[in-house]
Amino acid sequence: MPDRIPLHVGPFALGTFQAHGSSPFPGLVVGPRVRDLSDVAPSVRAVVEDWAGLLPRLADLAQESEDTHGRDEDQEVGQSQDVRQSRAGWFALAELRVLAPLEPGQILQSGANYRKHVVDLVAAETQSVHGATPEEARADAERMMEERIRTGVPYIFLGSPRAICGPYDDVVLPTLGEQHDWELELALVIGKSGRSIPAEEAMEYVAAYTVCNDLTTRDRLYRPDLKAIGTDWFTAKNADTFLPTGPFLVPAAFVGDPSDLRITLRHNGVVRQDETTKDMIFDIPRLIAYASSTTTLRPGDLLLTGSPAGNGAHWGVFLSPGDVLEAEITGLGHQRNTVRSGM
Repeated sequence: MPDRIPLHVGPFALGTFQAHGSSPFPGLVVGPRVRDLSDVAPSVRAVVEDWAGLLPRLADLAQESEDTHGRDEDQEVGQSQDVRQSRAGWFALAELRVLAPLEPGQILQSGANYRKHVVDLVAAETQSVHGATPEEARADAERMMEERIRTGVPYIFLGSPRAICGPYDDVVLPTLGEQHDWELELALVIGKSGRSIPAEEAMEYVAAYTVCNDLTTRDRLYRPDLKAIGTDWFTAKNADTFLPTGPFLVPAAFVGDPSDLRITLRHNGVVRQDETTKDMIFDIPRLIAYASSTTTLRPGDLLLTGSPAGNGAHWGVFLSPGDVLEAEITGLGHQRNTVRSGM
């Protein structure tokens, strides 16, 4: 079990869990307890697909926990854990394995979407390639970023659902490549279908938020055999376990302002990423509008919103077996992944 279970993620949240020796099940998280939702829907994905219809039911079940568990605590003294867990389908969160919260439809990933991160990258390239001073390089990068904000559009690519792992699972390094890197991101889950969604209506399509760490093998990102084509996102980003997701889906109504959440990642206890979502170049409504101009968004689609400055390439430090990644975003919970080598 993880050494740090997040207990306060709004009035309630959703996740996928597994009791010892049992099959995974969708669960409603209320404080330190989880209610098995198998009688409501077969999966969290199915809950999201009927988000508007089931949200009131989830609120009622959460209230049931508030009404009954406090009254039952005295009666539970001396009872076995199995008896306590079986009452009305409620479990102790600390006794469950926390899996990735849902199996998404599409995974849409936004690249180069944090101002400071992109300025750092552009400035470093300008210094290296053109011999500019640090001051000149940064000034040029800042001007380029202002122009992109005024006239540019988001950069979005697709990821593979097979890369997803749980928030406390091991990250397994692939045998190919050496520069394995982290990129912590705020992710949103689409709650209703839409195509060509206007930015001013986009937030109506957001069901919930979660945490994703979009790992990348940097030295497999560019194809030396296909220089004209450039990046190979599939190979660099979609290894098994390279997208730790969760722990929960927190309904959008409980998250507050998604443009003012703090993103923090620690690598072996050292803070490497520490930024707020205010630094996004294109905000969530613009990302949704842009993505839906190409593809129909459907309930259960996952949209990653980009990663702030502070990845391993910036620090000159990459992942090795035995490393520990700890990540959190305001109000969404905590991840802890240990890195190990592939077979």
